Amino acid sequence: MNKTFFNLIQDVQKTGRCHHCGGCVTFCSSINLGALEMDDTGKPRFRKIENCLDCGLCYMICPETQELDQAIKENADWTAPFGRQISLSISQAADEKVQNNGTDGGVVTAILLHLFDTGRINGAIVSKSTDAGRVPFLATTRQAILDSAGSCFHASHGLAQLADTYSTYSPSLDLLSQKGGRIPERLAFVGTPCQVNTLRKMQAMGIVPSDAVDYVFGLFCSGNFSFDAKAFASVESRYRFRYADVEKINIKEDFLFTLTSGRTIAVGLDELDHVKREACHFCNDFGAEYADISFGGLGAAPGWTTAVTRSPQGKEVMASAMGSVLTRWTYDHSPNAIVSAEKTLETACLQKQQKASAYMGQQAQDDLRIVY
Repeated sequence: MNKTFFNLIQDVQKTGRCHHCGGCVTFCSSINLGALEMDDTGKPRFRKIENCLDCGLCYMICPETQELDQAIKENADWTAPFGRQISLSISQAADEKVQNNGTDGGVVTAILLHLFDTGRINGAIVSKSTDAGRVPFLATTRQAILDSAGSCFHASHGLAQLADTYSTYSPSLDLLSQKGGRIPERLAFVGTPCQVNTLRKMQAMGIVPSDAVDYVFGLFCSGNFSFDAKAFASVESRYRFRYADVEKINIKEDFLFTLTSGRTIAVGLDELDHVKREACHFCNDFGAEYADISFGGLGAAPGWTTAVTRSPQGKEVMASAMGSVLTRWTYDHSPNAIVSAEKTLETACLQKQQKASAYMGQQAQDDLRIVY
């Protein structure tokens, strides 16, 4: 008997494992059932329960159910312990405008523009920062891709808006739903490991709208951190700065808050563990292991991006982009940079796996105490 959305509520939502990735709602909306929707917090719920067919596909594509895990591993030629790694590179956008507007050197933006300019994609599902926080965005023009670059938070936003809107996450999969018209074909998708996981499950089953996505780019992810006023006030007090003076936020080994003065303040990720989404404690994928290419600033110098090529398609993309729209970190910059980046990335992946295992073990013990 198929497990349905009711089981998804019991097994995933009520246990705190829901990532708000939007995969279940995306599929349901794409086939025009309209049984599900996402609430204001990004959590899926019934919209019209009478429309639900109890097909169980929403349960199968959830990144937390372990359904189809073997299938997507085989499709990605996944290898232990951190997924397939064809190559690792450090680069930055060759275009200074893209480099300066983007995060960690603008590599993802440069690649998206390259694919768009060469006609290999008609658009990209990304996220961008707005006054309403970080939101999913379907960019179907060159300028729209440029506008989505980076993740800047200027002083005019103020602490009150940070408390209400700042999140390191955007439910980008929800944009694959057919809302108000047909989605374009030949898309690139940029998302977090849980979103990549769900999308790969949809592709493994051959269900809409995953067929519209030709390129899957993943982002290194320590978790989704959502600040409220109280949480950020403690950071302000301890590190002696005001959010009103924050110009840019980035995540590498630490949270990096760049102030208008040019000073950068590093805050350890563990110090903000209490504002991490509950589901992120269960996730053991730091490096977006099922993506065509995984990206992040971890292990790279400021203004540069570490990229892990994981599929033949990703290898072709990096080969065509390098030297044309990307500048490679060379041996002359630092002879040990690549080796150091590999070790740093492996450490981050291992730590996330260990933390997830420990957290699940602790929860299991807590559950036993409740029973007995």
